[in-house]
Amino acid sequence: MTLPKPKHLTAEYGAQFSDPSIASAYRFRPPYPDEVYTFLDRLIGNAPRVILELGCGLGEIARRLAAQTARVDAVEPSHAMLTLARRLPGGEQHNLQWYECTAEAFAYRSEYGLVIAAESLQWMEWDRVLPAIRVALAPHGSLVVLDRRLDTVPWWTALRPQIPRYSTNSDFQPYDLLDELAQRQLFHPEGRTTTTPVLFSQTVEDYVESWHSRNGFSRERMSMSRASEFDTQVREIVRPYAQGGVLRYEVHVEVAWGVPNIV
Repeated sequence: MTLPKPKHLTAEYGAQFSDPSIASAYRFRPPYPDEVYTFLDRLIGNAPRVILELGCGLGEIARRLAAQTARVDAVEPSHAMLTLARRLPGGEQHNLQWYECTAEAFAYRSEYGLVIAAESLQWMEWDRVLPAIRVALAPHGSLVVLDRRLDTVPWWTALRPQIPRYSTNSDFQPYDLLDELAQRQLFHPEGRTTTTPVLFSQTVEDYVESWHSRNGFSRERMSMSRASEFDTQVREIVRPYAQGGVLRYEVHVEVAWGVPNIV
C-alpha cells in the first residue's frame, strides 16, 4: 500500500506559491552559495550538459546555470513566479526555456544530465514525479535535491514557536523529505553533503519580508492584522542580533544526489 503524503505537503498548501505576494517576497531569500554551482558542474561530469529544474521559482539557479551549460529547461507552475523570472538578469538567454506547468504535467525527455529540485520536491506528487525523473535522466545523470537550512540562525530557538502560531498551514508537522522518499522506496541518495557556511547580510526588514515567501505566510492568506503581528514578533526577536539594522548570518545548503528507484 502506498503511503499518503503528509497532509501539510498536499497540493492545497503547495498552491500558495502561486500567490503574487509570495513571488514578490522571493527575492529576499538568501542566494545559493557559489559552492552549489561548483558542485553541480562537477557532478554533471560526462553526462549531457542539459539541465532540468523542477519548481524553479524566480529561476535563480536556472538563470545562472544557463550561462555555463548547453540548455536549461525551467519548470514552474506559478504564473507570478515566471513573470518575474523572465524579467530578471539572464531570464532571456536563448538556451533557457521556461515552462509554466507542474512537474507532473511536464513532457519529460530522456536527455538530462541533471534534474534539480531546489526546495520544491516536497510539493510534488512523488509517486508520479520520481519515476518520470528516472526516465528523464541520461546515462550517468543525477537527480539533485537542494535545501537551504533556516534553523541554524542564532535566533531560531526564539523564532521557531512563532511559526506554527501564525502559519496558515495548520497541518504542519516536522518532517525529513529524504526520509519520506526512502520510506516509500522512491529515492535513496547515492551521496549527501553540506556546503561550507557563507556569511550573508540583509536588513531586518528584508529578513522579515523573506518569511512571506514561505509556505503558510502568504500575505493573500493571512489577514492584514495577523501578518502585521507576525512581522512585529519577528522584528523583536531578530533586532538584538542586528548591527545598524543589518543582520549577518551564515547560509549553508544540504545537497543530496542519485537516481530515483525503479518502482
